[in-house]
Amino acid sequence: MELVEPKKLQTALDAFAGKDVYLHLETTNGAYASHFNEGFFNAGAFIRNVLINFELGKIVGDSPHRVGLKLPYGWVYAQGITHYELDDHGRLLLAGHDASGKLAVALELSETPFAY
Repeated sequence: MELVEPKKLQTALDAFAGKDVYLHLETTNGAYASHFNEGFFNAGAFIRNVLINFELGKIVGDSPHRVGLKLPYGWVYAQGITHYELDDHGRLLLAGHDASGKLAVALELSETPFAY
């Protein structure tokens, strides 16, 4: 994965706008940390293979970035994006890594469903 270059990422997002695409969105603040520290509050969110059609993708802020997808009746966004990649399958993979390199957020778009 590469560090986000907003102009390059914007071009990649624009290629998915107006199409039916599958969304994967995941956040975590340390799903496995709670067994190391009983007092640690663990929270996260996970959605996979939700079919969306967004009209606009937008990147805002300095790194880490917020990436938003404008839907007809609202927004989907991920805060904390630091890296991205357009993979060999044509999927746009965005990730946010914390200071120690651990994944904190992922937002992925694909014209075909993601494997389960």
